[in-house]
Amino acid sequence: MGISERARRASPSPTLGITAKANQLKAQGVDLIGFAAGEPDFDTPQHIKDAAAAALAAGVTKYTPSTGTPELKKAIVEKLERDNGLSYDVSHIAVSCGAKHSIYNAFQAVLDPGDEVIIPAPYWVSYPEQVLLAEGKPVIVRTDESTGFRMSAAQFEEACTPRTKMLVLNSPSNPTGGVYSRRDLEEIAEVAVRRGVMVLSDEIYEKIIYGEEHVSIASLGKEIYDLTITVNGFSKSYSMTGWRLGYMAASKEIIEAVGKIQDQSTSNPTSFAQKGAVAALTGPQECVEEMRREFERRRDRIVELLNACPGVECLTPGGAFYVFPNVSGVLKMSGGKFADSDALAEWLLEAAKVAIVPGSGFGAPENVRLSYATSMQAIEEGLARMRSALEGLQG
Repeated sequence: MGISERARRASPSPTLGITAKANQLKAQGVDLIGFAAGEPDFDTPQHIKDAAAAALAAGVTKYTPSTGTPELKKAIVEKLERDNGLSYDVSHIAVSCGAKHSIYNAFQAVLDPGDEVIIPAPYWVSYPEQVLLAEGKPVIVRTDESTGFRMSAAQFEEACTPRTKMLVLNSPSNPTGGVYSRRDLEEIAEVAVRRGVMVLSDEIYEKIIYGEEHVSIASLGKEIYDLTITVNGFSKSYSMTGWRLGYMAASKEIIEAVGKIQDQSTSNPTSFAQKGAVAALTGPQECVEEMRREFERRRDRIVELLNACPGVECLTPGGAFYVFPNVSGVLKMSGGKFADSDALAEWLLEAAKVAIVPGSGFGAPENVRLSYATSMQAIEEGLARMRSALEGLQG
């Protein structure tokens, strides 16, 4: 059929794959508990739905500018100033069909063939794939539990070469929930500025954070501000995953390039959905805090239950709604039954009817990811099943 090389290079998403398999089993009547989904289990707040419904009823159903309406861009500018200490005007903003789309467009706009992009591991599964689709070269920097899965400035500097074009930062992180401190970011920013390396800062989980300070790296000085593309969206903080709305803030040059790419690909994000996004940013924010508090309660419980499982060690994450336990003890305990977390995840799906995501797709084959964007009842029951299955391995 003449499939392109770039399409052959792309790998399917392991998170979407395991979710699809879990949904298929559920459809067959299997009593399955899923910890794979990367989306809040709460409904979109009512005032946001009402704004979109009113816009739809009023006939807001036509094209908008490709990179978003002036009204939404203005609300984003005000949000970035209020929450992140970042001063932009609307010419520095592009709205896209989700934060994933924003990141894809950013890579397409700035990468030339062979440009290197430094990506700390564990990483969100789409970063290296999107770099490859833009004909760039992912350069993976390994981190582990000893540093809270945070890359140091020294590691960043060591990974830099004359071909380094960009660093990807994700704080709070998917899959680890790790949060970079202000000091971490200051040190990383110093290296980026000295070497002239751009930074793509994915801040989609900024509101889902527990006892930590969220810092936008672009707020740390004019030089790093000029080098940074800040990406955010509505999916996680406002439980709007299906609305497909995200945005970036960057230099006018980058925004103009992204605008041309979007002109020739998707055109504008959905018109009436943008009205809902305006309501999300300008309306009451108590709904965000209510979700955050519930996620924190679930986080504490799932970490406690995971650490009670034989062979499992789990850090307490500082943000997002994932835990990323190390299961190397389980792999050893299995006596060769499981070569890696992929085999373990497959076994748990069959033996315990629990769906988790293996860490290999995130660059960490001795870990697994569990989302606690599910009910406390599901957490209790799912971890009881998982513990029972793992205890059975001990004989």
